[in-house]
Amino acid sequence: MAVRGIAFIGGEGPEPNKSRRLAAGADIIVAADSGLIAAEEAGVKPDWIIGDMDSLNDPSRLETYPPQRIRLYPADKDYTDTELALMLLWEKGCEEIGLIGGGGGRTDHLFAIRALFERPRCPDQWFTAGEELHCLKAPDSVRFRVLPGNLISLFPVGAGPWSAKSQGLKWTLDGLLWDPGIFGISNAALETHFSVSAEKGRFLVIINQKD
Repeated sequence: MAVRGIAFIGGEGPEPNKSRRLAAGADIIVAADSGLIAAEEAGVKPDWIIGDMDSLNDPSRLETYPPQRIRLYPADKDYTDTELALMLLWEKGCEEIGLIGGGGGRTDHLFAIRALFERPRCPDQWFTAGEELHCLKAPDSVRFRVLPGNLISLFPVGAGPWSAKSQGLKWTLDGLLWDPGIFGISNAALETHFSVSAEKGRFLVIINQKD
């Protein structure tokens, strides 16, 4: 079974109960900067804390954690706190990684997280306050459980060519031509399940949550 890591990051994330469920069963949990606040609100105690802590509202939060489990960085650095969290999880042997948080806030921060999925090595999931995102790499085929009417969007990421198939969506993905800058937005789930198969390349599947 793949070693699973979770990174709590700054920005809007799911409500605490959902965040706790998402983190359940993770082998390693990292909190990046103010992601520590979200982790603690979810009742999750991270194994590692990393970042420059410029967004942490109360530095005294760190006092309850072993110093050897805290990696502090200067504000002027080459990597974002999210990148540092990912590198730490990969360093610890994680093969599957989910991000919790990162929604809302500054557009450049949002673009920076989105850009991570263009890299050869990238996160597998990303959960914000209103969306969940899954990165599918050929030949992945994943069946998702949703509410009927959930909006589904698809973006090709990484290097092409790209090809995908689907079942249970209002507009099928079968036979669509994908190029850089092409995307499928505001598709919809017809039933309680839909599936996407990445036949070539890599895709970011975005599920907009419906109450």
